[in-house]
Amino acid sequence: MMHAAARAGEDRWAGAVSPDQGDVAEDAGAAPAFSTDHPAARHRRAGMHGRRYGEVLLVTGGLTRLTATVYSTIGLSDCPQGLWEQLDAQAIARAHGAHRAILNGPRYFLMDEIASADMTHDIVTFGNLSVRRVATLPLHPGAALGEPYVERIVNRTTAYVYRKGRTVYALVAPEGSTYVMQSYALVVDPTLTEAGLAALGGRLRLPSGWSYHVGALGEDLAMRVEGQACLVQDDLGNSYQRRL
Repeated sequence: MMHAAARAGEDRWAGAVSPDQGDVAEDAGAAPAFSTDHPAARHRRAGMHGRRYGEVLLVTGGLTRLTATVYSTIGLSDCPQGLWEQLDAQAIARAHGAHRAILNGPRYFLMDEIASADMTHDIVTFGNLSVRRVATLPLHPGAALGEPYVERIVNRTTAYVYRKGRTVYALVAPEGSTYVMQSYALVVDPTLTEAGLAALGGRLRLPSGWSYHVGALGEDLAMRVEGQACLVQDDLGNSYQRRL
């Protein structure tokens, strides 16, 4: 189900996609869509589309300044279901002196390529699942971390590349900001698949003025962030990054 977008978002979105909603195979040998001197370029991973992963967030800090540190299985495993199900959030929080641990996954990437300046080589084990630190998220005390359609700031320096012809999924906010889906989640609906994303607009409880769009890219889309990314989640837990 397609919704009419606000004019500003409609114009911006139209410039990124072609009318055809087909898909293309990944080209792991394609040239980077960002320069090699971009801070994220030292950790570049191609062939990421459809890769499964999981995240664990550790919330630490004082009463007036809380931070969620994000740990991911990216580059280490596809977040095996058996290991994921064994994770005990309360035990993880106690073991690491955190206020709480949040299990965010499993999830599936939708971009073709990821580059990160924040991906560390320090491996941490939660239960029997190996993860690495990839980002931090400042929190306001009392704020609901998973509240849908509310923009959050994530501290990271990354470049996400969606190749020409790739079908992409986006939210457009009332004022015209466009948020491109970076991953879909099995958190709320464990049966969700990529094939189901085209019709997702008919399932989402979109706030007034928001719209959901599906289209194929007419050219490569490189979403670069240096320092802070602006993210929202929908009510199924799928994550979107604001297109700057």
